[in-house]
Amino acid sequence: MLDHVIKGATVVDGTGAPAFTADVGIRGGRIAVVGQVGEESRTSEDAHGLVLTPGFVDPHTHYDAQLFWDPYATPSLNHGVTTVAAGNCGFTLAPLNPSRPEDADYTRRMMSKVEGMSLVALEEGAPWSWHSFGEYLDALEGRIAVNAGFMVGHCALRRYAMGPQAIGGQPSEEQLRQMLRLFHEAMDAGAWGLSTTQSSTHSDGDGQPVASRHARPAELLALSQAVGEHEGTQIEAIVAGCLDQFSDAEIDLFVEMSAAAGRPLNWNVLTIDAAVPERVPRQLSAGERARKAGGRVVALTMPILTPMNMSLGTFCALNLIPGWGPVLGLPVPERIARLGDPEVRSEMLRRAESKEAGVFRRLANFGRYVIGDTYSEANRGLTGRVVRDIAAERGQDPFSCLVEICAHDDLRTVLWPMPTDNDPASWTLRAETWQHEDVLLGGSDAGAHLDRMCGAPYTTRFLGDCLRGRRLVGLEQAVKMLTDDPARLFGLRERGRVREGWHADLVLFDPERIDAGQATLVHDLPGDSPRLDSRALGVRAVWVNGVEAIRDDVVSGAVPGRVLRSGRDTGTVSTK
Repeated sequence: MLDHVIKGATVVDGTGAPAFTADVGIRGGRIAVVGQVGEESRTSEDAHGLVLTPGFVDPHTHYDAQLFWDPYATPSLNHGVTTVAAGNCGFTLAPLNPSRPEDADYTRRMMSKVEGMSLVALEEGAPWSWHSFGEYLDALEGRIAVNAGFMVGHCALRRYAMGPQAIGGQPSEEQLRQMLRLFHEAMDAGAWGLSTTQSSTHSDGDGQPVASRHARPAELLALSQAVGEHEGTQIEAIVAGCLDQFSDAEIDLFVEMSAAAGRPLNWNVLTIDAAVPERVPRQLSAGERARKAGGRVVALTMPILTPMNMSLGTFCALNLIPGWGPVLGLPVPERIARLGDPEVRSEMLRRAESKEAGVFRRLANFGRYVIGDTYSEANRGLTGRVVRDIAAERGQDPFSCLVEICAHDDLRTVLWPMPTDNDPASWTLRAETWQHEDVLLGGSDAGAHLDRMCGAPYTTRFLGDCLRGRRLVGLEQAVKMLTDDPARLFGLRERGRVREGWHADLVLFDPERIDAGQATLVHDLPGDSPRLDSRALGVRAVWVNGVEAIRDDVVSGAVPGRVLRSGRDTGTVSTK
């Protein structure tokens, strides 16, 4: 007897093949029948007019902590994501050195600063009962509703072996041996491989460059070689050039790491803007050079625009503009006073618009900011309005106007910069770039920057755009990009397709309604901390390992997800 039958669905199987109508039967967590079901089932449902696809795979998340207080990985699961890759950007909660209890506090403060996670939620929502990476994985086993795989963060390895010397120091031979020993133990326990960062934007809770930024190429290559000694492993890496354009040295590093491991290396995130036509060819040249050296370098890119809000009151990308950090790091009353000084504002604008600001120059067009939530009577009615229009009415320059508005709210005002790459030429370039063999859709950062952005709904928003919006990609190809493509990159065993015998990770949706609702701020994290959430529209149900996890955007309460371990749940992906 089958557990459940989905009758008469339009099946898009993940391979890119044309859709077809079929019944799909589930038994024991797997797809038992694709075709016409002739045997009885415990439950069934009519799916005529609905589309059935494999569960979506998000290749870049930071759900490492959130899964402890939110086993459903919301809102990703609501939007059809059944498998998440976490432990990215060099940041993980394990391993922790048992001889230094203070390392857990350091890790929490680092994650709060660099990934925008609530410190209170990190302190209250996770048990922090582990030391080894295997113990961390075991702490999640049997209590999550999504499938989750985890990279090992380079920063944690360095901190364990070197302590505070991980910031600014170089490992001794014995410390490097300890790092490698820890790393092998983590992969033996099921870690997916290495994640690391050299990005200039990544600083710890003390404002210092995170540990992996101090690693030299020899250390990175030693860890990369270790990756290649284990089945089903990968590398994920970030460098400063990921934000804009790679240097030759950064391309060389990616190529050497991938070739040393004999494994794919993915990086996040390729920004596509027709106003910077040289960026895409430059970034993708890393993949071309890697293939010649026996490696593979894959760029993640988002198929939607995911705005990140700003604030003059809390740490955000504005703090990274050269010269802005010292002003925006002052206590709020002093910050307001400094921002009220015309000379200070003039110098800040000069720095923001200068060449030294690099990629952050795009943040300096303050007339294009939209006012979000406000908190004072003086700002009543400004929510949703564009700063340039308000400034014109008041006879002010846009930056002075924005500062005045924020000062009325004690700098709590939420600011949404309008994207500069929402033009037809940029969307045409995106559609072309998505077809490249070294490009993969994804990079949501779900689980991080919780009150700043909401990238998790990229799956449903992209499908809605493909079906009823720009229609840059057909449905079958769009589904393949969200399912089979990432599953194959990570070597997932028997996931990513609607196929008999494969795991029953499935999404059933209405093609006339599939979309994502507007992101709204909710306070549902431990400690009543805020995050942005988005409703899934048109998603009828989501199954994880054959068990219904979502029905009409409501979690079922079941926790059928699995911790996916390298070797057992992933196979080695060739770089040839």
